[in-house]
Amino acid sequence: MSDLLDTVRGLAKKTDSKILMVVLDGVGGLPLTLNGDTELATAKTPNLDALAKDSQLGLVELVGAGITPGSGPGHLSLFGYDPLRYVVGRGALSAVGIGVKLNSGDVAVRGNFATLGRDRLILDRRAGRPSDEKNAEIVALLKGAVPEIDGVPVEIYTESEHRFVVVFRAQGEPLGANLSDVDPQVTGVQPMQAQAQDPASAKTAGLVNAFVARAEEALKGEEQVNGVLFRGYSDVPHFPSFEDAYQLKAACIASYPMYKGLASLVGMDVLDVEGHEDALDGKVAAVTENWAKYDFFYFHVKKTDSTGEDGDFAEKVHKIEIFDELLPQLLALKPDVIAIVGDHSTPSKLLSHSWHPVPLLIRGEHGRKDVAARYTEEEAQKGSLGLRRGPDVMPLLMANALKLNKYGA
Repeated sequence: MSDLLDTVRGLAKKTDSKILMVVLDGVGGLPLTLNGDTELATAKTPNLDALAKDSQLGLVELVGAGITPGSGPGHLSLFGYDPLRYVVGRGALSAVGIGVKLNSGDVAVRGNFATLGRDRLILDRRAGRPSDEKNAEIVALLKGAVPEIDGVPVEIYTESEHRFVVVFRAQGEPLGANLSDVDPQVTGVQPMQAQAQDPASAKTAGLVNAFVARAEEALKGEEQVNGVLFRGYSDVPHFPSFEDAYQLKAACIASYPMYKGLASLVGMDVLDVEGHEDALDGKVAAVTENWAKYDFFYFHVKKTDSTGEDGDFAEKVHKIEIFDELLPQLLALKPDVIAIVGDHSTPSKLLSHSWHPVPLLIRGEHGRKDVAARYTEEEAQKGSLGLRRGPDVMPLLMANALKLNKYGA
């Protein structure tokens, strides 16, 4: 099956131009009241405004009309991989992102620590976002409580805050990864039972359900972190090489394991970032120090998403403004093409990802004049790029950087 990635692979050429893709995670939003302003429109962003006036803008649907993207499909789409063709569970992304080697037949699962109330009703799907130190403490407790299930070794790893990773290690016979979530992604209901979606995944479903029960028993003395929720099961994924497809030596600047894992799986080099994962100064330093070594930089900003998931409109506005303050440092590197985009929308009003298209900005020397005056959803609707599919973004960046040959005679 051929797609746009295959076509671009045949046209890509090596040049000296540099591309910087900034992904403001979950940046798309909604107004709190009808006809009000979104978080982006509310934020004071003089640097983004100035950049927008010198750029082309549009909107991007990462998967398709009305489809709410997960972070994995959203990022794959931005990297030019059709998310309906290239599918990966979040478990593998998180596992690879923290340096766990997956073997053929293993299954990795992304977990959330949660707060359960009476009758096991979910009160908080993220257990109040515990500290990384508390996360590590709970993981150590579970390692002692669930070292194996029915002879299958169980490995448990800290990711960050409420997130953790479990790897079920296959013993001869491969474990299937096609099963339903334990996480209902809403509060006020009980965790769900994992259900196998094919015969090969029946054993894995049993392992997951046994783990949930044993974890709750081990955590019953905890007031806040007393349950676990699972989603994103994955075996070992394989993707075409990003460098082979685009003729780009690519670097990832991210802090959260899942995003580092995804970048690693497509073949990007994951750069070391100093400082806490919320701090952007370390990310800017990593780009600056490695600017001469790479053709393409993927720069990830997380807190525009997590503040939306927490329903904190004002704090999401604040995180956007913090990014705006450091934007001049990125522009000072003089990328030939810079893109600013989201991997999905996370409106504070909904406390979750949503289907709404995300604004896209592309600035380069070869763009047409645009009427959009700010980097907001409303202004992006006016832009010359129109409404695009996510996998269109990389070819547009490549073209603006003069890295694509002509197609056909």
